[in-house]
Amino acid sequence: MLKRTIVITEAYNLSLKNAQMVVSTREMPDMTRTVPIEDIGFLMIENQMATATMPLLNALVDSGVAVVLCDKKGMPHAFLENMDGNNMQGEILSQQIAASEPLKKQLWKQIVEGKISNQERLLNKIHGNGEALKSFRMNVKSGDSDNREGSAAHAYFPLLFGADFVRDRTQDGINALLNYGYTVLRAATARALVSSGLTPAIGLYHHNRSNAFPLADDLMEPFRPFVDEIVYGLCEEGKMTICKETKAALISVLYCDTSYPNVTRPLQVGLSLTMASLAKCYRGEQKKLSLPELK
Repeated sequence: MLKRTIVITEAYNLSLKNAQMVVSTREMPDMTRTVPIEDIGFLMIENQMATATMPLLNALVDSGVAVVLCDKKGMPHAFLENMDGNNMQGEILSQQIAASEPLKKQLWKQIVEGKISNQERLLNKIHGNGEALKSFRMNVKSGDSDNREGSAAHAYFPLLFGADFVRDRTQDGINALLNYGYTVLRAATARALVSSGLTPAIGLYHHNRSNAFPLADDLMEPFRPFVDEIVYGLCEEGKMTICKETKAALISVLYCDTSYPNVTRPLQVGLSLTMASLAKCYRGEQKKLSLPELK
C-alpha cells in the first residue's frame, strides 16, 4: 500500500489514540483530525512550536514511519530510526559485517553505473545530450577506483542546469533545492534500509566517523536524478527558493515512478525493492542489485 506523506507546518499538538495520530491545536484541543498510523510513510515536523508525545513517536517508529525533524530554517535536520526494525536484523547485520571487499566493490560499481545511467536518461529527456556521460558509465571499475562518479557529476550538473552552474551545498537557489530534495531522499532511504533489516551505519563506499548513515548515502545515489528532475522543473517555472510550494514539490519525489524489470512502482516502494535486493546480495542469493531506471 502506498503510504501517506505528512508535513506539519503549524504549531500542532500530535498525540496517539487508538493506533491513530491525533492532530490538534492548543486553542481548540477538542477540534481534532486523526490519521491511522499504518497509513503514514513519511512525517516531517517543520514548525518549531509543534509538539509530539513519546507514545506517538514510538508508535510511528514501530510502524516504520520516517519521522524527519526540521531546524529553525525549515530544513530537514534529523530523523528517527528504529533500533530493532526487523526480526532478521541480527542475522543480516552479521552478513553485512562479513561481506567481502570484492563484493562491496562490485556492488558499489553497480550503484555508480546505475546513477550515471539515470543521469544520462535525464539529460536525454530534457536536453538530448546524455551521450556526454556514456564514457563515464562504460568505464566504471570495481569499487569505482578512479572516481568516475565524481567526474560524471562534474560534467552532469552544468549540462543539466547550465554552463555556469556549480554544485555547492552552501549556496542558495538551485543548490538549496537540491539539498532539500536529497535530504528527504536520504531519510526515505534510511527508512527502507531499516525496514529491510539492514544497518545504515555499515556502508559500502561512504564512511565517516561522524556519519551514522553511510549505507543510506550509498544506496540513494541512483535515485538522486529523480530529485534533479523535479528541481529542473521548478527552475523552469522560476521557483528558485525554498518555500511551502517548492518543499511540497520536492517531497513529492517519493511518489515519482521508478521503473524496474517488468514493474513500475512509486519511488518509496522502489527503495524497498532495491534494499531487499541488497539483503539478498549479502546472503549470496544474487549478485546484482535491483536498481531504478528513470523514464
